[in-house]
Amino acid sequence: MATTLAPVDSREVVRCDRCQLVQFRTNNNNCRRCKVSLDPEEPEIVAAPPVAIPAAPPRAPHLQVAVAIRSLRQRSGLSQRQLAARMNVPRTYVSKIENEKATPTLSSLERLARALEVQVSDLLKGGVRTHEDDVRDLIADEFVAEIVPYVGRLNGMQWASILGQVRDLTLHPRRSS
Repeated sequence: MATTLAPVDSREVVRCDRCQLVQFRTNNNNCRRCKVSLDPEEPEIVAAPPVAIPAAPPRAPHLQVAVAIRSLRQRSGLSQRQLAARMNVPRTYVSKIENEKATPTLSSLERLARALEVQVSDLLKGGVRTHEDDVRDLIADEFVAEIVPYVGRLNGMQWASILGQVRDLTLHPRRSS
C-alpha cells in the first residue's frame, strides 16, 4: 500500500506504507526498495460459478485488411518504409494500419493495392489467395501466354524446364513498372 503525495511534473509521487520510501509511481506499481505492490489491497473475490464463454466474434473487416497488408508486404519483401515510399505516405501510417490503429480510406486502399501490385479485392479478402486467383494471374502472364500454343508438343525435359520457370514466376513475380 502507498500514500499518495503531491504530483510532480504530472507524475504521481507516493510513499510506500511498508518501507516509507518516497518515490515516483513505477510502471509495474511495485515499490523500488521492497518490491511490494503500491496499489491498495483489494478484498479477495469469491469465485463465481463458471459461465459459458460465447464464441469469438468473426474478425472485423478492418482486421482482415491489416493482416492482408502485412502479409502481402512481407510476401513482396518490402519494409514498411519501402511501402510507405511507394504510397507517398509516412512510414508511421503504414505501421498504424498494420497494427489496427488506423483504418485506411478507400483512396489509401487503392494506393496500397497499387504499391503492393495486387487488387483492392485481395486486400479486402484478407490477403488469402485462392487457387483461381493464382491460375488467373498465371494465365495473364505474358510468358505463359506465349508458351500455351506449344505445350502439347513438349517432351519431359522441356516440361521440367518450363515448370521450373513457372515455379520461379510464382515464387518471385516480375515487377512491372
